[in-house]
Amino acid sequence: MSHAAPTHARGRSIVARAAAAFAVLLVVAGCSTDDAESDDPSERTSRAAVEAAPEVGSCRDLDADAVAQPSNDSASIDCAEQHTAETIAVEAFPALFDDAAYDDARLGEHVFPVCSKAFQKHLRADDSAVMRTVLSWAWFRPDEQAWDDGARWFRCDLIGGNDALTDYLPLPEKTKKLLEGRPPDEWMVCADGKSMSSTKVVCSQPHTWRAVTTIKVGEEKDPYPGDRIVEVTSRDYCSDSVGAWLGYPDSYDFGYTYFKQSEWDVGVRRSVCWARTHQ
Repeated sequence: MSHAAPTHARGRSIVARAAAAFAVLLVVAGCSTDDAESDDPSERTSRAAVEAAPEVGSCRDLDADAVAQPSNDSASIDCAEQHTAETIAVEAFPALFDDAAYDDARLGEHVFPVCSKAFQKHLRADDSAVMRTVLSWAWFRPDEQAWDDGARWFRCDLIGGNDALTDYLPLPEKTKKLLEGRPPDEWMVCADGKSMSSTKVVCSQPHTWRAVTTIKVGEEKDPYPGDRIVEVTSRDYCSDSVGAWLGYPDSYDFGYTYFKQSEWDVGVRRSVCWARTHQ
């Protein structure tokens, strides 16, 4: 039985993205401060608009460059219009962050479980679908001036793409329960090429690999068992899982994507299993 070479996840910002395709990991928006917003008042919204927390259900047409910024004060639009982002949660940072620096790493650590849970609840997605969808989430805080003035809210946005799908897909007007049950192929991740690390596409397009299942490699409170154990566990479990998904054929190709300690430390306990397809 053959298998595709595993993809090794590498960390970036608060958490890595193995194969740069899995929404549960896409959390760096709002963590980077490399590209500061303009200080020209004419290029900013009013102070009141910047300081006021956004509303859940607001839609925006954002691209990858906008999502990479720590803040976003673009005007919301009607969700019936073409848009790539929808605000699914808005919360205030707790008092312990009152004196936090704008780029304090603890902000992302606080936001990660909040936005992750909001993302999963909004889409009605199970743990497997969350890791196999092309949809993702990003978070934003107030701009730096508003932060210095005491604004301490953050928002979680559902995004119609991820690092692999940087040409974001338009979201439907209604996104609640979008991944409930058997998720539609148009929102799930596949790959078109020799391995599952090839160009990512949505599964409604021609493809040669599909992310079909996820397998659990540890419990919530388990210490990190080490790269080798996670890899071997992923390989063995994915072999069985993909075989079952394919109906136990005599031979098949499978691949697996596993995550390392930086991802484990923020709660990732699953690996992704890929099946070679003939579409």
